[in-house]
Amino acid sequence: MSYPITRLRRLRRTPALRQLVKETILTVNDFIYPIFVTHGTDIKAEIPSMPGVHHFSLDRLKPEIDAVVASGVQSVLLFGVPATKDAVGTSAYDHNGIVQEATRKVKEWAPELVVIADTCLCAYTDHGHCGVIHHDPKTGYAEIDNDPSLALLVKTAISQAEAGADIIAPSNMMDGFVHAIRAGLDEAGYENIPIMSYSVKYASAFYGPFRDAAHSTPQFGDRKTYQMDPANIREAMREAEADVLEGADMLMVKPALAYLDVLRMVKENFDLPLVAYNVSAEYSMVKAAAANGWVDERAVVLETLTGMKRAGADLIITYHALDASKWLRGE
Repeated sequence: MSYPITRLRRLRRTPALRQLVKETILTVNDFIYPIFVTHGTDIKAEIPSMPGVHHFSLDRLKPEIDAVVASGVQSVLLFGVPATKDAVGTSAYDHNGIVQEATRKVKEWAPELVVIADTCLCAYTDHGHCGVIHHDPKTGYAEIDNDPSLALLVKTAISQAEAGADIIAPSNMMDGFVHAIRAGLDEAGYENIPIMSYSVKYASAFYGPFRDAAHSTPQFGDRKTYQMDPANIREAMREAEADVLEGADMLMVKPALAYLDVLRMVKENFDLPLVAYNVSAEYSMVKAAAANGWVDERAVVLETLTGMKRAGADLIITYHALDASKWLRGE
């Protein structure tokens, strides 16, 4: 009887051997936990399309922050649901805006937590788009006016830095947004505040539950004129390169699961820290399947997050963060 020279199963024989040769290690330090904050009092309201994810008013937020600290997760990403909206998203850059107020509270309760502020206008505009609308009186056509939108995004970023945000995360996909925000932060004295750019953000169907959570569904049209076509990858490299040249400190690919090839290509071409956003529908699909008994939630979540890290992500924004940290501890 002849035997193969190589027996690859030797190193899979026991759990200890498999752990010894594991190539990709997922840890709690990889996670960023998104939180939705809103005005009002005594609000902890579950988002119907995102089981286990809630809107929090500031008076109900501290227990959630305590849970984050206890989990070992070191960073939160704050999204705001404002009390009022208007055409230019005034609440986004209000000194007393909801993200600004929440940032102050989180830094008071848990100064060691890294607070990341989402910097966009869509949740604050009455039309639901990520910038200022320009109406052509001749054609009646409405479009997102890029450069006036940049000025408002700069104001938003500065107000978030003033409130104590550790990282600014612009998600608007306007041309030149990183350069504008970097220049604005520097001029305002916040040259040490890094920018985590949503560099490669696709016009994706996987954002549906998030728009329910952030109350940010566009009131007309869609976002395909500024978010990327899911079919394109070379364009993703141009977007990432532009952000690097404009001064981004971290790059992001959003969504993650259907774009692991994009994650890998960005990782191979740029040496900045790379963030993957495990977006709302990716989360909700697992929750729905698990609720029906179709999948093992723990196993699927940890396998998915490991896949994102294996593809090149240094950090993962995920609504699973608190559960995943518990599972990684063996609980």
